Amino acid sequence: MSYQMSTRKNLCLRQHFDTKKTAVVVTYCKRGRRLIKIKGCLIELVEQVILRCKAYEPIPLLCRHRFAGVDMWIRVKGDGHTSQIYAMRQSIAKAPVTSYQKYVDEHVTTDTF
Repeated sequence: MSYQMSTRKNLCLRQHFDTKKTAVVVTYCKRGRRLIKIKGCLIELVEQVILRCKAYEPIPLLCRHRFAGVDMWIRVKGDGHTSQIYAMRQSIAKAPVTSYQKYVDEHVTTDTF
């Protein structure tokens, strides 16, 4: 479930909710410098290497140019570390897609008609 938080000219902020088992993730996605922060720390600082690789997986799959101008802040609560990482992974994949659909595709379709 995603919805629009602010529609000011320069700020395109999307809030995306996602769940996996009982882990709940809230991802704030806005224009920026390609920063992805999980609980206030950069994604590169996730402690366990295997779980860090799992959190990175959506970025090459969606192509890096989709993440080029996007900042994401991710909050996660509930369940264990593994379920939290899988919920974050799902949210990292969905948040840029929904914001791209809202702000880029919407402007292209309104300009053509």
